[in-house]
Amino acid sequence: MTSATVTRWDDLPEEPMRGGITRRFVYSDRLMVAEIRMRKGDVVPAHRHENEQFTYVLTGSMLFLLGEDQTEERLVQAGEIIQLPSNLLHSATALEDVFELDVFNPYRADWVGGDDRYLRSNS
Repeated sequence: MTSATVTRWDDLPEEPMRGGITRRFVYSDRLMVAEIRMRKGDVVPAHRHENEQFTYVLTGSMLFLLGEDQTEERLVQAGEIIQLPSNLLHSATALEDVFELDVFNPYRADWVGGDDRYLRSNS
């Protein structure tokens, strides 16, 4: 990129995912920012990725399960950010309706390419 760009969230398509999850995202050569909405009870199944991730919960609360045995719990509430390092196995459940922002470095090539079945399938 050789100049600054401006994107309106409302101009981006809201992509339906599993359950009531929706997302919108923008990305550059090195970074991705995603707007995620979840309904109470929605689950992001256990997965891992090379990307570092920050999840900033704006409204609601989420329970993250971490590690190979998924027994380490982190409650993340409105106004809090969880940092997930590269390749950490993690899952998340919306304890209430959630509006959150995810930041990834590098950007999620699987999201851009549509190869993210874990988040698209309801099974």
